[in-house]
Amino acid sequence: MTNDKIAVNNLFFTYPDGTEALSNVSLNIAANQIFVLFGPARSGKTTLLRLLNRLSDLLEGARHQGDILFNGESVFRRNANVIELRRKISMVFAIPTPLPGSIRQNLTYGLRMAGIKDKVLHEARVETSLQQAGLWDEVKDRLDTSAFALSGGQKQRLCIARSLALEPEVLVLDNPTSGLDPLSTAVVEESLYDLKEQYTIVMVPHSVQQGARVADVAAFMLGGELVEVCTADKMFMNPQDQRTEDYITGRFG
Repeated sequence: MTNDKIAVNNLFFTYPDGTEALSNVSLNIAANQIFVLFGPARSGKTTLLRLLNRLSDLLEGARHQGDILFNGESVFRRNANVIELRRKISMVFAIPTPLPGSIRQNLTYGLRMAGIKDKVLHEARVETSLQQAGLWDEVKDRLDTSAFALSGGQKQRLCIARSLALEPEVLVLDNPTSGLDPLSTAVVEESLYDLKEQYTIVMVPHSVQQGARVADVAAFMLGGELVEVCTADKMFMNPQDQRTEDYITGRFG
């Protein structure tokens, strides 16, 4: 019995302009780990993230070959419920994007859109998700104030909490601390260690150093290809491919 939450099999992806962004990528992501994708710009990291829950569908004319299995089923299967898939594999982007309205409304919006009207459940999810994102103690007395009044680091943790309120299985983080100060970055990273007890986390880090700090398993990508994938200790201390070592040590990128 496999423990893989996600399996990427021989995946190719071509943008509408003909640019091949992924070339024959295969990797397995086990449940309850932090899986880090790193590499230079235009290596295919974000493209791969957006394929996991089919956000790539928004690019008309793009093409893919190969498959992605989530809990053993193809995300591309004909009868796949894409809305439900995006609830189960929830993505948080680099730039924090609170919704207009209060902190509470940000956290209950997805529940309301999903047809969940139970106010008691709403309140429970609000508190639980904020606790999980490490934000509850900072905002519990001002849940009805504007989300836009939060600091940058708080806004990003609110976006993480908003994803968690829908109880996903996988949390996808695309460079989630790129605009944050070191203290806020440390708080977000600390929350990830607790979150992996309940969720599978797939993350593009802000830097090689961040990847080394948070990853259980890491994958190095270059030019749309997967160069190597292994445990974080091996990847960042003793990479097997010279290109990986050159990138980690700052010789390029």
